Amino acid sequence: MNCNKIMRSLTWLRAKSLRINLRSLSTQTTMKSMDSTPTMEEEKENLKYPRKIFSGIQPTGQLHLGNYLGAVQKWTQLQNSGDDVTYCIVDMHSITIPQNPAVLRENIFEMAATMLACGLDPQKSTIFVQSSVQEHTELGWILSCLCTMPRLGHLPQYKEKSRTVKDVPLGLYVYPVLQAADIMLYKATHVPVGEDQLQHIQLTQHLSRIFNTKFGQTFPICHAMIDNHDAARIRSLRNPAKKMSKSDLDTKATINIRDAPEVIVEKIKKAVTDFTSDVTYEPEARPGVSNLVVIHSMVSGTPIEKVVEEARAIDTGRYKLRVAEAVVEHLKPIRLAIDEHLAQKNDLIHLLESGAERARQVAQQNIVEVKEKMGLGIYRNVPQYIDMSAELLNALPKDKKKPKASDKETETPIVPKQKLRVEKKSAPQNLAPTFKLDESLASPPSPSVAKKAQ
Repeated sequence: MNCNKIMRSLTWLRAKSLRINLRSLSTQTTMKSMDSTPTMEEEKENLKYPRKIFSGIQPTGQLHLGNYLGAVQKWTQLQNSGDDVTYCIVDMHSITIPQNPAVLRENIFEMAATMLACGLDPQKSTIFVQSSVQEHTELGWILSCLCTMPRLGHLPQYKEKSRTVKDVPLGLYVYPVLQAADIMLYKATHVPVGEDQLQHIQLTQHLSRIFNTKFGQTFPICHAMIDNHDAARIRSLRNPAKKMSKSDLDTKATINIRDAPEVIVEKIKKAVTDFTSDVTYEPEARPGVSNLVVIHSMVSGTPIEKVVEEARAIDTGRYKLRVAEAVVEHLKPIRLAIDEHLAQKNDLIHLLESGAERARQVAQQNIVEVKEKMGLGIYRNVPQYIDMSAELLNALPKDKKKPKASDKETETPIVPKQKLRVEKKSAPQNLAPTFKLDESLASPPSPSVAKKAQ
């Protein structure tokens, strides 16, 4: 009798497990197919929006060679395309894990200096710090009210990062929504990202569709600009099976662009290859050597085929020294430029504040449009920076005739002006936080920098 009960229990558990697995598989399949590239109808709507490029980078530690070759170097090319490009130091994303305030602030300055040293031009690109434009978090909250927990729970990066954190903060769970807000706030049509961020772009597309369906056409359905070039996949020097990462515990696995020349040489000499001495490019069979070939090709501007041809007469040991020499030579002017920018922090502050002001003008206009469509706030007195259509202006409630002070039958009491606690203002105040200039850091912005910011 007991054996029969046990067998029935085991059968029930197996069936329940099978149902759970099938449900999980079905959910994953739906997640993959729910959002992809914009449909033809969405593409037609996208044509109504000007082409805008947005991308962000966290100020956590130094920029490494993979970031530089796979992202920032491409940004410098995009800014010369004539498109509207915006690059953001996403400092609020970095606090999803504990940060030392002093270190975080220095990392923001270092990232800004690095971006400028790598070739980003404030005259061609809008460069700013995320927390300086408060509309990012405002739209982030609005979008979080449109997003579901199951949708966020299936994102792989949350699962990976939460394994290393004892007490998982809510911000780590919902930060993809803030990432979507970063993109949608500027109505970006194209977003340069790596393959590991593709599902976050799909979430942005999903939230754009939800908002457009509920409240009317407002946002374009953005495109993910994924670089299929080998530089987008610079591998770890110690484990070429994974990408180069600033979070790698092995310090010899990553080349930071501010590393001293002798440090770079030592790291490349210790790079994992194989027992074959020839230099070939075979990413599948010889990932370690192939990674060095890609790095050499990118920093020297030489095609991979030519790099391999020129290295036929030497073994991998001597080739590592050749790669190290090329990397040191390429990064030397960047390293010197970073030091120069960091020595003039007031100039950095001036440029970042100018970029934040440009970004804020766009963000304020778009967030007011979002809130007006959702019924949030009161828009009798429309801010001056909003271009309102005649139809919408006619739909707004009209001011009624003001009652006279002597009219005793009026239901609205007349409050003397001197008793009013809140002053009437002609335009909304800008309460966005700004950096404070520290006169002890450096001299005031140089005329050339001030001219650039204008």
